[in-house]
Amino acid sequence: MIYFDHNATAPLHAVARDAWLAAAEQFPGNPSSLHRLGGRADAALTDARQRLAKLIHCDAADIVFTSGATESANLVLHHYARALAKDATVWISAIEHPCVTDAAAYHFGNRLRLIPVQPSGIIDLVWLENELQPRRPGLVAVMAANNVTGVLQPWREALELCRRHDVPFFCDAVQWIGREPAADLGECDWLSGCGHKAGGPRGIGFLKCSSQGRITPLLLGGPQEDGRRAGTENVAGALAMVALLELRERQANDLTKRRGWRTEFCKKLCLRLPGTEIVENGTDTLWNTVAALMPETDCPNRWAVKLDKLGFAVSMGSACSSGKEEPSPVLLAMGLPPEKASRMLRFSAGWETSEADWRRLLEGVLTAARELTTGGISHSRSS
Repeated sequence: MIYFDHNATAPLHAVARDAWLAAAEQFPGNPSSLHRLGGRADAALTDARQRLAKLIHCDAADIVFTSGATESANLVLHHYARALAKDATVWISAIEHPCVTDAAAYHFGNRLRLIPVQPSGIIDLVWLENELQPRRPGLVAVMAANNVTGVLQPWREALELCRRHDVPFFCDAVQWIGREPAADLGECDWLSGCGHKAGGPRGIGFLKCSSQGRITPLLLGGPQEDGRRAGTENVAGALAMVALLELRERQANDLTKRRGWRTEFCKKLCLRLPGTEIVENGTDTLWNTVAALMPETDCPNRWAVKLDKLGFAVSMGSACSSGKEEPSPVLLAMGLPPEKASRMLRFSAGWETSEADWRRLLEGVLTAARELTTGGISHSRSS
């Protein structure tokens, strides 16, 4: 099976596996315990915190280890639901991951505003700048890179606008970190991340917290993480995640070759399979992600099923069950009609994906198209 679903999760890399096994053996104690084994575990956790802080350029004291980026996002929204005035609003981009949108909707309801998105998949910075003039939200959240389309968001510009108006800024960097250079991410007031999208272990993530004031914890029951997150810390997971992210940061210094593989795939896919459209329309994207609108079939998931049978793991932008289509909210926010949005396939590569794998994927998609042509792909769109 050739794996093209790294934006969902990635296979565990040997560096992360070895770091986890070594940590599990060397640091068996609870970091909160007073004996020597506990002290060694606490020292190892402090080392992981300092290395991560160096990676994203922030103070190590601002980092909280969590069970993953979903918990991190929930912690931020939980905190602001209790820290803000009852009439305060929170603004998030219309293309945020569900861990942000759902948590924001739960805590803020009709006090939640969505920052609109342009057809290119980029947030509307002009809207944000204009709206920040007359009113001041309690928090603004804009992700670094979109998980569906791979489109890179202008998080630096959004951060600067928020600073100018003294508004806290939260950035979900899950798809960015481990793929693009991580330096300067630590400038965000709040930053969530993990490593399993790039080959790190699952069940471990982090939140870079604002240095302003105390955070209201989501989890209670212990003083861990300086009282910000109760529960015995995952020392082995933290060390494995940091080791993996350090490796990826070194690799991210030169992405030219990998961007070229993606560009060539998109070019040939559209040329050899008429009716295919690439979603981001020429904007800057992650080097590993392609969101493609496929030629029409009687049920969009037939593409994913066929490719799976051909040996390719890919992701869909919709669910098709009993004739019910549920297009991606990201694509709808970009202005795509539901019919088109339901035909999206996402191909997301990893660091170990080769140029040959991209070529095999292209041939696999073309083979799937030929096999789906008989009664599958609409002839009016594939002629």
